Amino acid sequence: MGELTGRVVLITGATGGLGKAVTRAFFDAGAEVAEVSRDGPFAADLTKPAEAERAVNTVRERFGRLDVLLHLAGGFEGGTPVAETTDAVWNRMFDLNVHAAFYVARAALPAMIEAGYGRIVAIASKTAVEPMATLAAYGASKAALLALIRTIALEVKRSGVTANAVLPSVIDTPANRAADPHADFSRWVAPESIARLLLWLASEGAGDVSGAAIPIYGRV
Repeated sequence: MGELTGRVVLITGATGGLGKAVTRAFFDAGAEVAEVSRDGPFAADLTKPAEAERAVNTVRERFGRLDVLLHLAGGFEGGTPVAETTDAVWNRMFDLNVHAAFYVARAALPAMIEAGYGRIVAIASKTAVEPMATLAAYGASKAALLALIRTIALEVKRSGVTANAVLPSVIDTPANRAADPHADFSRWVAPESIARLLLWLASEGAGDVSGAAIPIYGRV
């Protein structure tokens, strides 16, 4: 029996490099896992409010409950200073990194509050608290995500629900390796390390931790 046996866990971005490791870890911990992504078993475009709500409702109907929301979905784009950042890039980063998180959390919260138990964990970024030049859209969107999670934590603090954010630096995924092939990958954060942290934050034992912004920087 795993530490999360019987818990229903909705994982967004489940088919990505981080998502695969997290999904595997939660399966191994005994959880009932609902994988939500654009092309996953529970397919949805979370940047659209109706699709986010439909995905959450489908998971609840399928499993009869929802205990944990792990929001891993997001996007990265940058490399230009503010003066050269286009409206398209700015809006895309907020759609992927803020709006999607807001829509899916808004849909998940009522059931968790009613049940008197829930765990919400979102993947933000080191740049949410340490901005970097040429990453204005990405960094600002991740900072907004962190503010959203902390606000949720304040609003649900007497309900049995917690909300936390994890702040990785560069994650060692195939996509990131391809984007920076000459980097020292050993210094990056392993997806399995993030998965272990998420397992704890999703557990009953983490009930006293809410509103946290937890760094997991590796050696970058």
